[in-house]
Amino acid sequence: MIQQDASPREQLAVQLAEAAGEALRQDLSRQDRVLLVLSGGSTPVPFFQALAGQELPWSRVDVTLADERWVAETDEASNARLVRRHLLKGPAAKANFISLITRDPTPEQGVEAVTRRIVALPWPASLVVLGMGGDGHTASLFPDSRELELGLTTDAPVLAARTPSQPQARITLSADRLHQAQRHALHITGDDKRSILAHALAGDDSRELPIRAFLSCPLAVYWAP
Repeated sequence: MIQQDASPREQLAVQLAEAAGEALRQDLSRQDRVLLVLSGGSTPVPFFQALAGQELPWSRVDVTLADERWVAETDEASNARLVRRHLLKGPAAKANFISLITRDPTPEQGVEAVTRRIVALPWPASLVVLGMGGDGHTASLFPDSRELELGLTTDAPVLAARTPSQPQARITLSADRLHQAQRHALHITGDDKRSILAHALAGDDSRELPIRAFLSCPLAVYWAP
């Protein structure tokens, strides 16, 4: 429920959480388990907190990430840490969280193990919630990444990703795997992100703005100032 004094971003987070909860409930009425794929960063924190309050049979929900920095889960930069802190609490703590990190020193060494985890999940996902950076990247599909072409074209579910603009190595689901969902949502805030999305909608080169790889499929856009 949206509080009357909530900010636009808080209202947006509740709206997205309600939509996510309804999507999961619909699919749980037809299947034993469902999969929710989330994105990290600062934008989704209010969404995670609102989603944690949704009444769901959380023990039947698998949760994973679209991408992850190759850091320990105790690191401030860890998306898994963000999910555990803000979503997996109360009844939602019963959800089954699948990490994209292993104990291997590099994501290239960990890809095989992470791939096994990912392919074992109940695809297609009920919902993939994407974010978008100021450079038009989504997941860890960055415009300046040497792995971008692979990430956009491979049918492998998982790949390691490195980019000059980011300090940490990363692991990411491929565009092909992220497309394997019943529903897609894009959660963004701020006028700058709205402008970037408008620019993305005006063209079709996913190598310039990787978010374009998802604009041809049904995509629910959740935006607030």
